[in-house]
Amino acid sequence: MELCLNSTRVLSWTHHHQQQGHRFLCKTSISLSFRTPFLQSNENSWKKPSNPQKIPSFSRQVQRSAFLRRRPREASAPPPPPPPVDVGLEKDGLPADISVTETPEPNSRVRLHIEAPPAVCDDCYKRVMNEFMKQAKVPGFRPGKAVPESILISHVGKQNVQKATVESILKRTLPHALSKVTERALRDSVHIVTKFSDMEKTNFSFNSLRYDVIVDVAPEVKWIPENGYKNLKIVVEIDTEIDAQRASERELRQRHKSLGLLQIVTDRGLQIGDVAVLDISATNIEKDESSAQNIPVAESKGFHFDTEDGDKVLPGFLDSIVGIQRG
Repeated sequence: MELCLNSTRVLSWTHHHQQQGHRFLCKTSISLSFRTPFLQSNENSWKKPSNPQKIPSFSRQVQRSAFLRRRPREASAPPPPPPPVDVGLEKDGLPADISVTETPEPNSRVRLHIEAPPAVCDDCYKRVMNEFMKQAKVPGFRPGKAVPESILISHVGKQNVQKATVESILKRTLPHALSKVTERALRDSVHIVTKFSDMEKTNFSFNSLRYDVIVDVAPEVKWIPENGYKNLKIVVEIDTEIDAQRASERELRQRHKSLGLLQIVTDRGLQIGDVAVLDISATNIEKDESSAQNIPVAESKGFHFDTEDGDKVLPGFLDSIVGIQRG
């Protein structure tokens, strides 16, 4: 038990607390040995091993030769600044400019509404058809030779051509759209929210493509002015009314107690205001006392219990241990 007003004291005690119905046995014991880990040291940890392993001479020679072959360390230079976020796509020239509208979103996100004009969509469509013409093997035509567009679409499939065209538009326009937020965007945070089927319908109907992208960006940090905290007002809600004088005195006692020196007490029992170092264990006993079971969750060793915080423990626990002697 540790008295922490003008001085601090420690005692040891054991207690059994019972409740009606189920008996709750709270066995608390305190050792008088000093428990401060900062003052304890393990002498064995400072001893050198009695029989250290010796490295054979051949191993030492190999290590020495390997060390001599190393290049001298050059003077360390300051690390270069981190590169901008790479979205994984390379910029490709576009026949026309795309329209990008930036809208802030909650949780430090940005929504980009991107619209590719017909000129960009037509150019992507031509590239897709040329690629299909190089790879497709159409019966009656030599590989790599010109194939009429209608026959090539019939051979490849109209749906496959539409999908490939939309993918080509996304691959070419997305890097240009993200160039506005590259410096703020977080890595691997680009997410296309528009459904692929909707993009296919838009491209087929209007010969243009519109889609939305959400990107996570670094939060904007705003510094408070030097004297900004002086006019800051804080409202603290409490459950019960407390006296300002009592609250200040209690806080002062707790601050003083935390700075007090520990002293051992042997001539009296536990009093309100003492601090004890406890080893606590709990047991749940049936009504008929036929069986008892330990409660591992309630076990605690080296627990510092302040008797002034009695309202934070089980009801009746503090009253039952006041006055108890060490041992």
